Parts: sequence; C-alpha cells; structure tokens
Amino acid sequence: MTHATSSAPQPELTAIFADLQAHFLQVIVPLWQGPGWNAALALPYEAVDNTQQPLPAQRYRAMACARQLFVFASLIDHPQVKDAATRAHALFRSLQRHFHDAEHGGWFYSVDAQGAPLDRRKDLYTHAFIIFACAHYWHRTREPLAESVLNAALSVVRERFADGQGLYEACLAEDWSTQGTGPLQNPLMHLAEAFLATLQVRPDPATTEALDGLLKHLHDRFIDPATGVMLEKPRGAVDNWYEPGHQFEWFFLLQSARELHGKPLHRALTQAFVQAQAQGVDNRGGVSGMLRLDGQVLDGTRRIWAQAEYLRALALRDDAQADLQRQAQALRQDFLHASGWNECLDEQGQVSRSDMPSTTPYHLATCYIGLAEYLLNRTAGVP
Repeated sequence: MTHATSSAPQPELTAIFADLQAHFLQVIVPLWQGPGWNAALALPYEAVDNTQQPLPAQRYRAMACARQLFVFASLIDHPQVKDAATRAHALFRSLQRHFHDAEHGGWFYSVDAQGAPLDRRKDLYTHAFIIFACAHYWHRTREPLAESVLNAALSVVRERFADGQGLYEACLAEDWSTQGTGPLQNPLMHLAEAFLATLQVRPDPATTEALDGLLKHLHDRFIDPATGVMLEKPRGAVDNWYEPGHQFEWFFLLQSARELHGKPLHRALTQAFVQAQAQGVDNRGGVSGMLRLDGQVLDGTRRIWAQAEYLRALALRDDAQADLQRQAQALRQDFLHASGWNECLDEQGQVSRSDMPSTTPYHLATCYIGLAEYLLNRTAGVP
C-alpha cells in the first residue's frame, strides 16, 4: 500500500505548511500581481530577478500564461487574494488574444516583446497546459467561453497531434505539418495531467478514452522494463535518461486518481518512485536533475520544481511522514527567501540560478494544494 494512512499530522508539519502557504500568499502571489505583470500586454513577464525587477522582455509564452491562469483560478474566492478572479479573467483573455492562431487553429508557442507572434509552432506541452488551465478556470467560473476553449484544445490535441501509434507528437509546424520530433515524455505527462483535470470537473467519455490510451501506450513505449522508471525519450532512443522529479510527478498524478490504481503504469511508477528516491535524492534531500539508468548522475542541479514534486508525492505514501516533514523544512530553508525563491541550487547547495520564472508558481501551487489535501484528510481521519 502507498496511500496515506489516517494518523493525525505532526504539529511541526502543520506549522511548516502554514509558513509555506503564508510565503506563497504574501510574497509569491503579490510578485506576479505587481512587478511581474506587464499591464500593457496583460501578460506575466517571463521572469523577474532576485530584486523582483522584470528581466528585459524578449518573448512571452502561451504556456507561461496558462500556468499563471491556473494559479489565479485556483485562488478565486480566497480571502487574501481579492482580485484573483479579475486576474484570471485577464489571463484567459490574453491567452486567446495573443496566442490563438485564427488561421490554422491551435495556439502559437510564443509572442515577441510587442505581443506579435514569434515562435508560431504548435507545441503539445503548450496545448496541454491550455487544457489544464481552462479546465480549472471553467470549474471555478463556469464561463461558457472557457469551456469552449477547453473543448477546442481537447479536439486539437486529438485530431492534430496524434502520431498514429497511440501517442502524440511533441511539436508540429504552424500549419500542423510534421517536424519529426515524435513523442517525448514531458509533454505527454502534462497531457495526462490535463486529461485528469478535465475529468475532475466534468464527465467526458472522449477524454476518458484518450487518457486510457495515453497511459497504455506510455507504458509500452516509455517505461524501462527493468526498473519501471519513466524514460524521457521512447525506449531504444540513443542517450536516453530519466529524471527523478518526473518520477515523483508521475507518481503523484497516478496515485491521486484512484481509478488508475493497479493499472500497469501505476504499478511501474510506484516502483519507479523507490528507484528515483534511492538514486536521485541525496542525504540532504536534494533531488538531482538527470540520471542514467545505472544511477550515474548526469546533472546534479537541484531545481525547485523537482523539490516541490517530491514533497507532494511523499504526501501520498504511508511510509513517509518523517521524510515529508524533512522535505517541507528543506524547501522552506533552501529554496524560499524574503523576495521569492531560488530557482536552482548546485550539488553543493549554492544558488546557481536566482531569477524567478513566471512558470514556477504553478509547481508551488500544485504542491501546496496536495499538502493541504493531505493535512485535511489526516485531520479528518480519511485514508
């Protein structure tokens, strides 16, 4: 068994989580309401520096807009974020105004500093986050246009990105012609996340069928048979590797959906969690970036998103209360500071990237939502 048991949470963990939430609401959210927001374009800047000043704008990505849409949609009606609905509505409008391709359908990858289309390719990762964000936004607002965009994005993915072998191309040209990328793990994971988000807010037989097919073919083409780990490229690809953070992210997605328990991919990722923890987490709790299948570290950089994914994955394991508290404390001490967060630390724990991308609050929000549900369930005695 790997689900959380019903014992009450330790008071120390509850206190640490309160600090994490306070930091998110008092530091990170205001950062993107104020200095991180380009009011002229109604878009978040790609990143701000560690003094909270926006970095010179070179592009704006649809994916970043969608991630911020999710963050503010999740905060609608929160008493400490009064204008969350207004900001979510602005982000939703900007997603359509700046990035939607009226000629070919779908959404462009990015626009330039003036808001004109820049990278016009069609990227599965981007479309997955548009589905994910619109599902959450529609659930919170019931705005009909949001459901229309959700439906359009789901149709585009099924009709345009399908590779004919049960999975989806990672990237296509503006006119949907092939670029030869083939399927890649990370966009497919976020597509699974997007399908699950859709199914959480409404019955959707077509999406249920698409999710089932996606998980089956991922298991067949991306899981290493010996270890169960999810590879970054299809099995047999040259110079393949795995990322511990993605194993933890996958484990959380599959473990949090009870209808997926016991399926081959769920069994594999339950095994992969153990492998990734043994090989990819150091004695300080740092999650390494990239590993070979034999456990050799290819990139020891500790990224805040991977730390957040490890933390919320631990909350779904019944053997991890001590680890959970330790990791929550490590996230607070090592990565968060008075002005925001450290995006990356090196293997010695020194800051190696200090700018703060607009995409990272999505990872912190999903982590904290997962922790809140864990604490609520433990307090209520729900297994």
